[in-house]
Order: sequence, then structure tokens, then C-alpha cells
Amino acid sequence: MANNTADHPPGNSVAEVDHEGDFGCTMMQLRELMELRSGEAVSKIAECYGDVQAICRRLKTSPIEGLSGNPADLEKRHAAFGKNFIPPKKPKTFLQLVWEALQDVTLIILEVAAIISLGLSFYHPQGEGNDSCGQASGGVEDEGEAQAGWIEGAAILFSVIIVVLVTAFNDWSKEKQFRGLQSRIEQEQKFTVIRKGQVIQIPVSEIVVGDIAQIKYGDLLPADGILIQGNDLKIDESSLTGESDHVRKSLEKDPMLLSGTHVMEGSGRMVVSAVGLNSQTGIIFTLLGAGGEDEEKKVKKAKTQDGIALEIQPLKSEEGAESEEKEEKEEKEKRKVNVTKKEKSVLQSKLTRLAVQIGKAGLIMSSMTVIILILYFVIETFGVQGREWTAECTPIYIQYFVKFLIIGVTVLVVAVPEGLPLAVTISLAYSVKKMMKDNNLVRHLDACETMGNATAICSDKTGTLTMNRMTVVQAYMGDTHYKSIPEPEAINSETLELLVNSISINSAYTTKILPSEKEGGLPRHVGNKTECALLGLVLDLKRDYQPIRDEVPEENLYKVYTFNSSRKSMSTVLKNTNGPGFRMYSKGASEIVLRKCSHIIDASGQSRVFKAKDRDEMVRKVIEPMACDGLRTICIAMRDFTTEPDWDNEADILNDLTCICVVGIEDPVRHEVPEAISKCQRAGITVRMVTGDNINTARAIATKCGILQPGEDFLCLEGKDFNQQIRNDKGEVEQERLDKVWPKLRVLARSSPTDKHTLVKGIIDSTVGETRQVVAVTGDGTNDGPALKKADVGFAMGIAGTDVAKEASDIILTDDNFTSIVKAVMWGRNVYDSISKFLQFQLTVNVVAVIVAFTGACITQDSPLKAVQMLWVNLIMDTLASLALATEPPTEALLLRRPYGRDKPLISRTMMKNILGHAVYQLVITFTLLFAGEKFFNIDSGRNAPLHSPPSEHYTIIFNVFVMMQLFNEINARKIHGERNVFEGIYRNPIFCSVVLGTFALQIIIVQFGGKPFSCTALTIDQWLWCIFIGVGELLWGQFISAIPTHRLKFLKEAGHGIPKGDISQEVLTEGADEIDLAEMELRRGQILWFRGLNRIQTQMDVVYTFQTGQTAVPGALRRQPSVVSQHNDAKTVSSPTHVGISSSSLSANSAAASGAPAPASSSTTGN
Repeated sequence: MANNTADHPPGNSVAEVDHEGDFGCTMMQLRELMELRSGEAVSKIAECYGDVQAICRRLKTSPIEGLSGNPADLEKRHAAFGKNFIPPKKPKTFLQLVWEALQDVTLIILEVAAIISLGLSFYHPQGEGNDSCGQASGGVEDEGEAQAGWIEGAAILFSVIIVVLVTAFNDWSKEKQFRGLQSRIEQEQKFTVIRKGQVIQIPVSEIVVGDIAQIKYGDLLPADGILIQGNDLKIDESSLTGESDHVRKSLEKDPMLLSGTHVMEGSGRMVVSAVGLNSQTGIIFTLLGAGGEDEEKKVKKAKTQDGIALEIQPLKSEEGAESEEKEEKEEKEKRKVNVTKKEKSVLQSKLTRLAVQIGKAGLIMSSMTVIILILYFVIETFGVQGREWTAECTPIYIQYFVKFLIIGVTVLVVAVPEGLPLAVTISLAYSVKKMMKDNNLVRHLDACETMGNATAICSDKTGTLTMNRMTVVQAYMGDTHYKSIPEPEAINSETLELLVNSISINSAYTTKILPSEKEGGLPRHVGNKTECALLGLVLDLKRDYQPIRDEVPEENLYKVYTFNSSRKSMSTVLKNTNGPGFRMYSKGASEIVLRKCSHIIDASGQSRVFKAKDRDEMVRKVIEPMACDGLRTICIAMRDFTTEPDWDNEADILNDLTCICVVGIEDPVRHEVPEAISKCQRAGITVRMVTGDNINTARAIATKCGILQPGEDFLCLEGKDFNQQIRNDKGEVEQERLDKVWPKLRVLARSSPTDKHTLVKGIIDSTVGETRQVVAVTGDGTNDGPALKKADVGFAMGIAGTDVAKEASDIILTDDNFTSIVKAVMWGRNVYDSISKFLQFQLTVNVVAVIVAFTGACITQDSPLKAVQMLWVNLIMDTLASLALATEPPTEALLLRRPYGRDKPLISRTMMKNILGHAVYQLVITFTLLFAGEKFFNIDSGRNAPLHSPPSEHYTIIFNVFVMMQLFNEINARKIHGERNVFEGIYRNPIFCSVVLGTFALQIIIVQFGGKPFSCTALTIDQWLWCIFIGVGELLWGQFISAIPTHRLKFLKEAGHGIPKGDISQEVLTEGADEIDLAEMELRRGQILWFRGLNRIQTQMDVVYTFQTGQTAVPGALRRQPSVVSQHNDAKTVSSPTHVGISSSSLSANSAAASGAPAPASSSTTGN
């Protein structure tokens, strides 16, 4: 039987089905059935059940009417067959997150030093009172103060606890946010089923065994099922089987449909046979939990085709370089297939390199501080004073050494930009939240930042630049070109009958025009918009399509050739009821279908011969004028067969057609698009239109949008010409040829998805121009997947987009509107600027604090800023500053500059001028106060104080002035391009204002009431006013710095460059090589032990990776939500949680656990 339809006994409606009693087959029987494929499955169904119809009867469902939707029946089905839900992995507990935060090496060193200091403060040896131990115990004010030696150690421990709790809380809240986003996405995902004879959409999680689901091109199957009726159905099962060829599904050969697979062509209906953990995807998830090598055979990695990975490959979690190395080694051993990887995001690679540079400098400074302090002490005590090292003095000397170590560690703590990862996280998370309101649903966090660097956007036309509300406005039939829709009386009645039948039957039955929800509104278009336009034409001709569809239900369609990108047409075959033979209705792109027409219907409704010269004349007089008006032209044709042909020979079938009519469909440009495109052009972004439409239509729309400007030197090409220009004689794409075409190309018409992928890949790999291009692409079709994955940022359409396109994308446009892309650019640039603002502020604090601590320690044997004070300045203030500077809202001004590009350093010359300029001011003030402050304020000097002496006013003033200068410099840091007005827009950011005021209030509390733990003593009003006055000097000094022209300061170096261009091309050329930038190579050598502290940049940016690895799941049918912070030793989600790829680290860990060997620890120290 050629029509792929299961016969069903009449009257098998829901009303007659007995829902009482058990079902006719068990969950296990269905599960076993679903594990069979093709022929085996067909024979098993025939042997055990009879046919699919019998399975429906056993499941008490009707293939036509579906389930009744009765809650009691649904509940019973849940109990018998389970729910369509895969339980998420348990999140890490708060205590686990605390433990992970404690693994930071810098914190461990501080903890150890503090505990030693604490222990020694309680140990009072006999020799403490005598002078033989030098100045160690001299000058103690009184017994009570000496007893208070424990306070510093306790205060450091307390600070460490606060830092750990803040870090753990951040991780915990990120996890919560991530899960919230996941559940929001889940609720939005629906699937079409038939219940009570009505076609309705229900959330995927509510699908039950026995539901009749309608499947169509572009769907991601949410559950396992058995085909009841199918039209030309082809499925991509590579996510489960690894086979990249599409599998044709039919009742006779292979009716088994598996969850997590993609419908690549055709449509049909299936009865759901397994859901949740019992579906094929669910079984794999269950197996992953059990571990073992067997799964590797079950889940093969996706095979590549034309170098395009058909899956989103599992991206590694980055919790520490050691675990990363293990994963790499194992992956290299086990990797069978090279999977193309996206490069590291621009910001990420720059930050990693910058962090390594800063960390190295900090390590050198802190080591020098400790060495100089110890040498100075040893020379002074044993050399100059000539003392002996005696047993009773040992604890006192050790206390000195511990104090020096604490000073050294605090220098390191200050040098390492602890607040940076937090700033990145806050900035990205804040942007993503706000972007939701701007109709951008971000699936991969780093896409938000990459978008700020975009230099090219390749956009679809339909729905993105246009409204996707299509209407037929012109028609050519019966030898007449109608410039508006004719009255039905003007058309020959037989021709009209043919036209109405052809449109009604040869379109997806799910496409409908429904009355408007609002009174007086436009009718609602449901389904394919082009088909809606044609159905609209039927209604305009005062006819109705529904009675015709009722007369010819979908089951009676003999054969359907569904629309796809290679056919560019759709055809439906009907068996003649009143005699032998068949009739086929076709519709498609006019120049393609007309080429296959040998006859045309004339004014009298008769068929006459249609020759090549007639076709050329029609193209010139009808199709081109329509296209130049920006109309999309569709040809409607038919063919009668007297005998049954070979339906698989498409070339013969789709030939010798008779043209009924050609229509021109208008899809108006969105009103806001021309302005959005001009904003892009001002911002240095080239917009290209890539469309499947006729070149004249595309050119007309591109001119309306402003993509083509009069007088510009540009190219508009058709896919065919494009391929001729870029391919050599062997048909291979040559980069040099492509480099000659793409810079001028603005419109690519009649393009296939492969052309789109070739263009995107060519622009990204191009070495023409100063910097590598960063390309954003929009797509909605299943075949856009490869281009969306290849692009730096892939935008999928939230309304018109298929599940497959959404899977491959980084950001989903919930309103399908081009202006939302412009907003994404604005937010992306804002993220970049926020990080730069924070860096400018952070590095000024770091430079000054490190130099003050270092020189102070070398000259006065004591750091003017004590350990606890440094921790307050560095950790608490930086955390607050990252919150303040990372939440600046974007402004339109961000779109007035060109993109930064991959090679532009994070710290520009202007920023370096600001950092060094403010550092000079702060250092001059601090050293003046350190060496002459006691005279100025007429107080006692705090220099050379003995070991446990009480806090001095002198050092408290230095600390207070230092913090005041940072507070006012935070306001300066709001501008990074040398602007004069640093207060501009400050009121629009309430977070900034509250952070600055809050920090000021906390500082008052610390100074006035902090006492011994903070090494502070209360200050008078006069002293406070002086401190604030010196702080305000920062703002005045900032004005002076911005007056110095940057171009004169040639000696200033930039910092935080991206990967050099040469490295990028090498990285791209090394197929299958993992993304290791230079900074990471340095890490791997294990030179930098403390880098684990810096590694917080990786763990706190873990959100980024989680969104890459776990959150690739917008329309994924069955949901599993991985923990944000712990992503390794875990199944990586591939393309969606319904597609599983097992990372080799999880296999090795699980197999190790199975064999009794310990699995790799989940938190490892970098560089050991």
C-alpha cells in the first residue's frame, strides 16, 4: 500500500473505548518493542499484535479521535506507563559549594597562616619577658593588649569564612537562576496531539502513552511512538545511532519513531508508546547513571558530514586544568570522530591571558615581600644586634615569620583580581535577565558577550526583516495578469474549481486560517505562512477550503512529496474515485515549477501547449515585474496520470505539468527594520540577506530595508552563481575565491542551506582585513542547523523556528524580529564595557595596594595596610564594586562605535592612562601620609610598632584615606573612553548609588567600631573630613588625567590582548585539536601553584560553560537539568537533553567506579 496509512475500523471513537480495566500491553512489552528497528519491528508487531491498529486498541485510543483527555484516564496512564519527564540531577548542597570554595589555594594559605598565628598567640614561653630575644616583645602597652594577639588570626579566619560564604552563595544563586531559566523554557515547549478529535498543543511533560501525536518537518520527537500514517517521512536518528543518513519511515518498512530524533522531511501521525525514563533517551540516561563501558557502543558520537558536526558536541566543563587534562588524554585515546569546536569566546580568552599576567606579577611581588621582610629581620636581629637564636626565643621568631608570611599572602590576595570573575558573572547574568525583556532568550551565556564584537550579520528575509504575514496581491491565470485579486465571476468556473481544489488539498492540513481573537482584528494564520496566503486567496475568491478537506481527509492522500530545500516544491497525489488513474497537484517557486510545465490553462479553461519561448515571455512580463515589486511568486500546477507510475522516480513524476496559475505574495517589511539596519551600519556591522527567494524579490526587499544603498558597490548573487564563483573545477570551495566575493556580497538569493553554511564558514575563516570577522546568523529551518552552529552567534526564530534550529542556536528571538538582534549587540557591547570599567577600577586598587604593601613592608618592616584591612579592600569592596560597575544599563551611544574585534586589548591606552594616573595620585598621598602624616595631623607615629601593639590613629588614617580614594575612583571608573562627565546617567543605576553609599557606611562602622580585629582606632570629625577631602581629590585629578591627550603617551602599553591572528588560523587548521590558548599552555606546565586561586575565574564563569553544556536545551523534549557548578564526571548533554553523548571523562570515571578504582576527584587543584 503506497499511502502509508493504517486502516482503522469505523466507529472506533473515544466514546466507545472502554477505559476501565488494565491496558492490553505492559510497559515492558512496549519498551522491548521500541528497542527493535525496521524489519524486525514490523514482524514483531505483526506477530504479537497484528498491526498498529491493534496496538491502538490495546492502548484504548483511537487513531482518528485520540484520547478523551479525561483526567482519571490520564492518571491511570501515568501510573501504568510513567510520566514524560526525566528527573533532573540533584543540585549541589550549600555545604558542598562551601567546601568547593574552600579549595582555593590563596585562601588555604591564609587559613594556615591564620591558624599558626592564632596558635602562637596563646603560647607564652618563659623567655618572653627578657631582652635576649631582641625587640620582639618590647613596647607592649599593657598585659591586656599582649593577650589580644589572637585577634588578628581570628579576624583573618573570619574574613576567609565571609569570602567562602559569599562565593558559595553566588554559586548557589547562579544554580537557582539557571534552573529557573530551564523550567521557564520547559513550560514554553509544547507538542501537537489529537484529543477528542481536536488538534491541540500540550506541554511536552503532559504527553502520555496512547496519545496520538501529529509530527511534521522540523519537530524534535518528545517520546517514542509507532507510525500510524506518514507522508514522505524522513528522520535524522544520528543523535541516538550516530548514523548521519536520514531514515525513511513507513508502515511497511520502519514504523518506529524514537524520542530525541529530528523530523527532517514530511509529516505524519504516531501513537505514543513510551515516555520519560522508558523512552529510548530515558533508558540511556538511566544507563549513564549505572556506568560501564557498554554504553559507548550504544551511544556513538555523531558522524560529521562536510566537516559539520551534526550534534552540538559535548563541551567540557572547566573546573580545573587537571581534570581537563585527564579528559583530554582520554578523549584523544577514544576519539573516533573530529568534531568541529567553537573557539573560546573573545572575552574569555582575553581574561584568561590577562589573569595569568596579573597573577605572575602578584606572585613575584608577594615572594619578594616575604623574602625582604625575613632577610631584613634576620640581618637586623642576628647581624646588627648580634643576638643568638635560643630555644626560648624560637616561638617569638616564628610569630614574626608567620606575620611576614601573612603580609606576603595578603599582597598576593590583593594582586589576584578576585572580583573579576564575579564581575563577569554578574554582568552576564544581569544582561541575560534584561535581554529576556528585549525578546532575546540567551541559551549560551557567552553568546551575549560575543554579540558585542559582531562584524557581520547574515539574516533571513522572511519573518525577520519582513512581517511574515503573507497575502496574495497579484495573480496570473487564464492568460490575464490581475494586479489585484479578481472577482470569482471573472475566472472560468472549471479553472476556479481546479485552483481551489489544488490549494485546499496540496497544503499541510495543519495550516488553517482562524477568526481573530480580538474583535475587528486580522484573521489568525496558523501553520506555514505561504500556505496561509494561498488559503486566504481561496477565501478571497468567496470559496471555503474546509469542506474540500473534509471530503478528502489526510488518510485518503495517496502520496505526498513534502516541501524541502532541494525540491522547492510540494506535490500531493490523489487516486481518482470515479475511474482509474491519479491526479497530482503541485505548487512551488515559480521559475522552478514553470520549467517543468509543458501545458498551461487558457482563458476558456482548456489546456494548451506551453513552450520554452512562452515561458521566457511569461518570466519577462509576469514574474519579473511581480518580483521587482518585492513579491514572492508561486506557481500552482497539476498533472493527471492514466496508469500508476514509479512514484520514487521523482524526476519523471514532477514533469510534464499543466500550469493553473501564478500568484504574487506580498510580505511587507517590518516598519522598524530600516532604522535597525542603519544602526547596525553605523555601528560597523555589515548586514547581508540570505534568502531562498527570487533574486529580484530579494533585491527589492533589500533596497526597502536599506541593506542596499544607492550608489554603493555591492553584489547580489543567486546560489548558483555564488557557487560557480567560489568553487574550483573539482567543485571544492576555495578560500581565495570566496575572499574575492564575500566583502561586497549583500544579497544571496535562491540559496540552499549549504550555501548559507559555506558563506558563514568562509567569512569566519577569512584572513582578509585587519581582524577575524565575528559572524551572527539567523535561521528558522531544520537545514539552517549547520550554519547556526558554525556561526559565532546563532539566532533562531522563536515563533517560526523549528525545534532543530532552536537546538543549534545560541540565542532565540522570541519575537522573530531583526530589531531584537540590534538590542543583543547593544547588550553585548555593554558587557564588554562593564568588564573594562571594572578592570580599570580593580587594577588601580591592585597596583596601589601591592606597591604600598611591598614598599611599606621593605622600609618599615610592616605593611601600612594590615591583612584584614587588605581583605576588606580587596574581597568585600571588589565584590561590591563588581556589582556596581557590572550593572550599568546600556545606552544608544554604544552603537556609535565600531566593534572592538578579537585582537583589541581589554585594557586600552586610555584605560592604562587612567589606571597609572590614579595610581600615581594614590601612591603619592599614601606615602606622604605614611612618612609625614603624623606631623600633618599632629598625632603619634605608627611606624615601627612592636608585635602586639594597639592600632594607631596614624595607620587608621592611611587605611581610611585609601578606602575613600577607592570610593571616589569608583565613580571615575564609570567612563573608560576618556569622557569628562563621570556622573552622566548615574541616577539610572540605583545599584551603583546604593553600593557606593553602602560601602561608605560600612567603612564608617569599621573605622569607628572595628577596633583591634580591623587594626583601627576611632577618628575625629576633623580627621574624617580630611579623609573625605583627599578622596574627592580623585575626581578633580580624574579631570586632569582626561585632559592629557592619550596619543601623546606612546610609552603606554596595552594589556589583555586576544589570541594573535596567526594563532587563530592555526587553531582553526588543527582539526580536532582542543581549544587551548597560550595562557592555558602556561598553566599546563604546572609552574603556577597559586593559580588555583585564579581558577575562580573559571569556576565563577562556570555559568558560561553550563549554558554551553547543560542549557543547550530549549526545545529538548525530555528534560534533565545538570548542576551548574559540577559539570564533569557526568553525562554531557548533546544538542538537547534528549540526545546523549557520553563524555569520555564520565565513562572513565564510571568504569573506574565499577571496577572499584576511585573516580577522579571532582575538584582538582590546577597546575599541580
